[in-house]
Amino acid sequence: MRYFLIGVLLSVIGVLVSLAVWGIDKAYFISGGIGLFFIGISMVVSGSMVSGDQMRANFATESAEDRRNRNSVTFRTALIGIPNLVIAFLIYFFFK
Repeated sequence: MRYFLIGVLLSVIGVLVSLAVWGIDKAYFISGGIGLFFIGISMVVSGSMVSGDQMRANFATESAEDRRNRNSVTFRTALIGIPNLVIAFLIYFFFK
């Protein structure tokens, strides 16, 4: 829950900064960028951006604790990124 609230807080700050810089027309820029950044980190850390051979090698060489840590980081960064993307899409579709 803490990471979701961090994502919401970052989104609100991003929207306010975007409003101050560009106005209502582009209020989704910073929030959307933050969301894409954290979702990108989540995809890279999860290992979903590699080929099948590399994924097999990663799973064969990592321990259960390493896998739990990787999944935890993936989940947490996704929880930060998702509220940013949702708010950016809502602002884009309601004010554009």
